[in-house]
Amino acid sequence: MAEERRPETPAEANGAAAVFVVLGKQLRLMRERAGLNQREFGNLVGYGPDQISAVERGVRTPRPEFLQRADEVLRAEGLFTEVIPQVEEAMTKARTRHPEWYRSYAELEAVSVELHFYANQGVPGLLQTEDYARAVFSRRRPLLAEDTIEKRVADRLARQQVLEQWPLPMCSYVLEEAVLHRPIGGTKVYKDQLRRLLRIGNMRNVEVQVMPSAQTEHPNMDGPFNLLTPSRRAQVAYVEVQGYPRLVTDPEEVRKIADRYGIMRAMALTPTASLALIEKLLGER
Repeated sequence: MAEERRPETPAEANGAAAVFVVLGKQLRLMRERAGLNQREFGNLVGYGPDQISAVERGVRTPRPEFLQRADEVLRAEGLFTEVIPQVEEAMTKARTRHPEWYRSYAELEAVSVELHFYANQGVPGLLQTEDYARAVFSRRRPLLAEDTIEKRVADRLARQQVLEQWPLPMCSYVLEEAVLHRPIGGTKVYKDQLRRLLRIGNMRNVEVQVMPSAQTEHPNMDGPFNLLTPSRRAQVAYVEVQGYPRLVTDPEEVRKIADRYGIMRAMALTPTASLALIEKLLGER
């Protein structure tokens, strides 16, 4: 079997990897000196613990506003704000590279103004915590090598920046209720994943809806899909079954998938009721 091409993070793509690795180490050192764990620090700067971990390991490009807040919280006296110009320059050049079969989709995702997702088995990649993503890749068959797992986790975390880029893309998710009950990775990973769903679901550009398992009617039994609207381009759909991906660009096919999605959003719980359900599940576990 030919060796799979290693996906690059945005920093690797533009040669800034070493800069972000060093910046991440400095952040971790200052955080530990302040006596804060990743969750405590994340609460102070508006990031989740998985995001803090990714920044500290140099696999996620820290946004300027994050660096500004980190400098204030950690009393770094300009250590982080001084590098903001370099970070902004790197962000304008950043691009995530993926395996050949996925690259066309990833390029469209990165420039989309609307992103809509339907999931019936697991939490979609853009919503996953680091540990949830690692659990997913670790249990994939055939088994992946440890370094391949870590590369794929880093790649997935890097993609999540699309949710925070400006202008903010409008995003929506319809998750089958079964997705919320499947404790991928064990209790701790499961709880952290539910907390992340709550954080993302409360972002002003994101709506998360749950399709109740008790729903007696369903317009889509054909599996998960994504709908993307790239800037100044027509909407496209992406489907993947048993490792066979397909980017759907035919307007009529895309229209049919979008129609199903609209009906599912109408049938699903409202975003408010969906977050309440997630909070209830988190309290029960």
